[in-house]
Amino acid sequence: GVAISTYAKYCYNKLQKAALTGAKKGLKKPNIEEIRHAKNAVFNPSMFGSSLQDIVAMQKERYPDRQLPWVQTRLSEEVLALNGDQTEGIFRVPGDIDEVNALKLQVDQWKIPTGLEDPHVPGRTSGVMFGGPEAPSRRSPIFSSVSSPASLLKLWYRELEEPLIPHEFYERCISHYENPEAAVAVVHSLPRINKMVLCYLIRFLQVFVQPANVAVTKMDVNNLAMVMAPNCLRCQSDDPRIIFENTRKEMSFIRVLIQHLDTSFMEGVL
Repeated sequence: GVAISTYAKYCYNKLQKAALTGAKKGLKKPNIEEIRHAKNAVFNPSMFGSSLQDIVAMQKERYPDRQLPWVQTRLSEEVLALNGDQTEGIFRVPGDIDEVNALKLQVDQWKIPTGLEDPHVPGRTSGVMFGGPEAPSRRSPIFSSVSSPASLLKLWYRELEEPLIPHEFYERCISHYENPEAAVAVVHSLPRINKMVLCYLIRFLQVFVQPANVAVTKMDVNNLAMVMAPNCLRCQSDDPRIIFENTRKEMSFIRVLIQHLDTSFMEGVL
C-alpha cells in the first residue's frame, strides 16, 4: 500500500549521498539483518545522515523529555564507560570497520550494548559524566574495544544532514578562530538544538583534556580539535587552497571552544 514514489525518493536521496561521500565501506558482505533493516529504512529513518530536528522528532515517542539526541548521549556515555578517557589514541585510532557498522545497525534499532568490555582496561559503568542511568557491565562478543563506539560517535556527527555548526555560521567561525569571546558568541547565536548538541560535545571533550587523562591518551587539546573539527564544520569551497587554509582555522576554532566555552549549564542535561 506504499506509493512507489516513496521508495524512489528515498533511494534517490541515498544515491545522492553515496555519490558525494562514497558508499559504505566494510570487509564483509551485508548480512540478513542489515538487508532487512535497509528494506524497512524508508519507514524507520536512520539516526545517521538525518537532521538534528528529524532525529529529535524520531525519539519523541520513546524519550519525550530528552533535549538531546539519544544516540549522541548514549554513545558518549559508552565511550566513558569503556574508560575512553584512559585509552591511548582515543578518537584518533579508528575502530574496526565491521564492528562500527554492526554497532551502527544496533543503534538504529535503539540498542547499545551497555558496559562493552575493552580487553585493555577495567570496566566502568555508564552515566559517569552527566549523571545518566547506570547500566550493568556485560561482555559483548561483537566489540573488541572502545574504538568502535568512539568511531561511531564521530561518524554520527560527520554524517549529520547539515553540519553541527550550520553553513550560515561557517564564515563567522573561521573569522573568529583566535578570539575566545567572539567564538563563544557564535555558539550562543546558534539555533537552540545545534547549540545544545555542540555544548554537550564540547563538555564531553573537556573531560579528555584534563592533564591526568592527556598523560595517558596522548590526545591533548590540539589533537582533539584536529579530529573533531571536520565533524562540526564543513567548508563548502572546492578550492584546495581555501580548504587547506580553512582546515587550520576550523581546528583552532574548536580548540578555543574546548579551552574557553563554559559548559557548566549542561550539567545533568540529557
